[in-house]
Amino acid sequence: MTPVQVIGAGLAGCEAAWALANAGIPVTLWEMKPQRYSPAHHSPLFAELVCSNSLKAQRLGSAAGMLKEEMRLMGSLVVDCALQTSVAAGGALAVDREAFSQLVTRRIRSHPLIRISLGEVERIPEEGETVIATGPLTSDTLAEGIQALCGKSLAFYDAAAPIVTADSLDYDKVFFAARYGRGEDDYINCPFTREEYEAFYQALREAEPAQLHDFDRREPAVYEGCMPIEIMARRGEDTIRYGPLKPVGLRDPRTGHRPWAVVQLRRENQAGSLYNLVGFQTNLKFGEQKRVFSMIPGLEHAEFVRYGVMHRNTFLDSPRLLRADFSMHARPNLRFAGQITGVEGYVESAMSGIVAGLQLARKLKGQEPLQLPLDSMSGALCAYISDKTVTQFQPMGCNMGLLPPLEELVKDKQRRYQMLAERGIAHLRDCLKQGGYAL
Repeated sequence: MTPVQVIGAGLAGCEAAWALANAGIPVTLWEMKPQRYSPAHHSPLFAELVCSNSLKAQRLGSAAGMLKEEMRLMGSLVVDCALQTSVAAGGALAVDREAFSQLVTRRIRSHPLIRISLGEVERIPEEGETVIATGPLTSDTLAEGIQALCGKSLAFYDAAAPIVTADSLDYDKVFFAARYGRGEDDYINCPFTREEYEAFYQALREAEPAQLHDFDRREPAVYEGCMPIEIMARRGEDTIRYGPLKPVGLRDPRTGHRPWAVVQLRRENQAGSLYNLVGFQTNLKFGEQKRVFSMIPGLEHAEFVRYGVMHRNTFLDSPRLLRADFSMHARPNLRFAGQITGVEGYVESAMSGIVAGLQLARKLKGQEPLQLPLDSMSGALCAYISDKTVTQFQPMGCNMGLLPPLEELVKDKQRRYQMLAERGIAHLRDCLKQGGYAL
């Protein structure tokens, strides 16, 4: 059998290759690193996490927890590796970036049906089955070919948060706690008084941003899910205090009171030697980041091992181009997966890779495609990116609003979300069993 070409060894590409190979389909997985890096990538390993190290909430009664359980049922490599390399993060599934990427790389490289080919793919293959999972930072040459094939695309900017060393923090000013007591004091909390917050807020508003490179001669949009902290601050004095700096669910043990605002730091690695600033995606100049973020209580002498950066993200006009199985209407032997399709987030991107791989494997075996239930999170996201009635397509992460409502009225939100998750997962399990998958 001619190997399927999977282009890109990020989360989606690794999941697509893994799903195909586990179905007995040989795969050639292409990765341009380490010969060439995008502006946001630094590691030669597969499945590199560029922005946060969090794969969002774990609890089943949440959109992200529901989606991860669905992915587990579909044989997800990413979820399995994430659970094995997790770090304490309250109710979230966060990972040690290096350990996670090392494990994914090792498992991909050890699969007998996956052949790795290092080097940049500059043209879309004309023959055979192909999955393009090059992400929102697709290299310019290949992006030109995609643009020529697909026409209109959407361009956004995305941002990453800074990382500091744990031993450079002032522990006399911070405290360990998880919001609402979820987890075992997994976050370091930097509490502001009102006066400290107002000084920080003013400095943040006035800080100088880094110059963005014009990539398509148009003013780019900024995706709301990764809004730079300085842009968010300009929307009003309380915007970030009700956003990433919200103090609800936290009490400073030294005062017994809720702080005026709180910056949370989350573990970046299993050793607990590195922490990232939660919600602090930014495009400030590096010197400005050092100056302004050092005003955060406890970070006065923080050592920044990575400053925040902003980079380009590009998404297809997927409803016009793709089916729910991520294949192109115009070229059924070509599929896309990952954030380039307009699914937004790590787990969402990985899910698209699984679905693209599973559906392609079924096609090559002469089987009918799976009809993922629309009340499953994976089915709802696949339906969203392929909905031809959408006129102004925007990137979308998993959320309970994508699911059809319950037949009964349930006012309690937590119970309602739990019931939505249980319903969708049960229907997906039935779908997979009917498709011949052993669960």
